[in-house]
Amino acid sequence: MSWDDYFAADAGGAEAERRGKKRTVTVGWTVRFAKSDAIWSPPTTFSRSDPKSKSGKSIQACPAAIDFDRRHFVIPCPVDLTLAFVRDAQGRLQLTDADGDQSGMRPQGRANLLQLQPQSEWRDPERPILQFTAPYVFVADEPCWVVQTEPYLHWFPERRPGVAMGGRYPIHIWPRPLAWAFEWYDLSKPLVLKRGDPWFYVHFETENPGAHVRLVEQEMTDELETYLDSIIDVSNYVNKTYGLFGEAQRIRPEKLLKPKG
Repeated sequence: MSWDDYFAADAGGAEAERRGKKRTVTVGWTVRFAKSDAIWSPPTTFSRSDPKSKSGKSIQACPAAIDFDRRHFVIPCPVDLTLAFVRDAQGRLQLTDADGDQSGMRPQGRANLLQLQPQSEWRDPERPILQFTAPYVFVADEPCWVVQTEPYLHWFPERRPGVAMGGRYPIHIWPRPLAWAFEWYDLSKPLVLKRGDPWFYVHFETENPGAHVRLVEQEMTDELETYLDSIIDVSNYVNKTYGLFGEAQRIRPEKLLKPKG
């Protein structure tokens, strides 16, 4: 193994392995949605379609870049939707489906998928925040954190008119469904979402910095269903939900991970 390969993939990993930390961590994924499960596509490993370089010094051959890319998983957008803001006669902002009668979604579908957060919960009074349902559940039986980010490795001809909010939490303790929150900066421009386009990324942090994640489809067992019921929507009742991790660990079954098949 070259020094380049060692520092890209295994720096710190060998030491962690000597302390009993695995080189591969299995993470299960599933979707928890009341209906229309077919719109949620499986996460896919990020990959590039660049042509093979003629130079061994190209970015395509850089072990650090390769290792960085392959740790990202892409969550595809489930719908085609164009949203825009307009002002009513009193000057109040109204969120609308800019496609009108040509929209692929009915109002009930939009209501099930997204909501405009109350203005009191915005970070800035001029930047509305939308929250979309993204019912992907990731679960692990050993220490592992999921990290959600916007799809910054993809290039989009048209930039979104704001920023997607990131998040990070431990899926071995708190395997709640994800959400996709979008903070809208430029209210003069629409938010265009296309089914199948990269919606956001997830990657995973483990105790061994050199470990790679094996992502498998998870069976929705009775144990997982019951555990999810105990932690979902607790933010409706309390603030600072991280303070509940100790109690969640106390009631967590010993095993939650169960690959399908």
